[in-house]
Amino acid sequence: MSIVDISTGPGLELAARPAGPRARRSVAVARRVGAGLAVLIPIVAISSFIIYSLGAISGNNPAATILGQTGNATPAAIARLDRALGLDQPLVVQWLHWLFRAVQGDFGRSYFTQIPVAQSIAQRFPVDLSIVGLAALIAIVAGGAAGILAATRRGGIIDQAVTFVCSVLSTLPAFVVGIALVVIFAMGARLLPGNGYVSPNASVPEWLEHIILPSLALSAQVAVDIARQLRTSLVAVLDENYVVGATVRGLPRRRVLTRHALRNALGPAITVLGYDVPLLITGAVAAEAVFSLPGLGQLVLQSAQTRDIPVVQGVLLVTSTLVIVSNLVVNEVLRWLRPGDDR
Repeated sequence: MSIVDISTGPGLELAARPAGPRARRSVAVARRVGAGLAVLIPIVAISSFIIYSLGAISGNNPAATILGQTGNATPAAIARLDRALGLDQPLVVQWLHWLFRAVQGDFGRSYFTQIPVAQSIAQRFPVDLSIVGLAALIAIVAGGAAGILAATRRGGIIDQAVTFVCSVLSTLPAFVVGIALVVIFAMGARLLPGNGYVSPNASVPEWLEHIILPSLALSAQVAVDIARQLRTSLVAVLDENYVVGATVRGLPRRRVLTRHALRNALGPAITVLGYDVPLLITGAVAAEAVFSLPGLGQLVLQSAQTRDIPVVQGVLLVTSTLVIVSNLVVNEVLRWLRPGDDR
């Protein structure tokens, strides 16, 4: 029986070949996803503990609140309900039980309506998603265009106009811009509705009509931040030697701007957008109040006034998780923009 030398066999030769670009990109993506989850999970856990602790800090007794509606809030009945709800256990144990259910989509039930909190959030979340998503799109397009125009025509009339408009808008809160838009476009010109909401499932044109004004009001400050940051960073990049050299070599100005300058100037503007995501979400509360929109902001305000703790906790957990995830997405976009990263 002969011994076959497999040290140079075709299988090992194939295994020894270096991985191709696609395989390296897949490995890099998998590593980044794993790193993102390693950051996301502990941050969400810590924020959820803070959110859950707000109920204990408020001093509100859920059992007393529930039984108070029926007039049976005797000490014995409250103690029995505390045990049934697990509220007689240590705070950390209560939080772990709540978090385990929340991960499965169960945020509990409202103390007053007994409607599942997840159902209330699911009904109202599309409103906020609509106005925040459109506001972000408007801010990126308008702020990006203004920043690029101002940087490429620095010192000119367009640059001065962009600087002036940004200075004015930066002093106006979202609710003031919203009121002005209602007065001009809803009450004055009567071009758009000033309140209410229509689901896109019912009518896409009417849905757009109802969200355009609140989205414009919400996007103003974010567009200003993007325009200012992009203008500053792009002016600095346009003075770099490699950009000047590309221009001297006769490359078209548009190609120099899009291929060489803009990619390196986008980083600070995208970072600002990531910082402004909480501004968009919190500003949605003011937009909902001005335009009478049935969103999460109004839900959490009403629940806080009535001390409906499960609803408040559920909404805060969802919104805080969205903020954390959006920041991780921004970090990934910034990594993609950096030259030399595996993609």
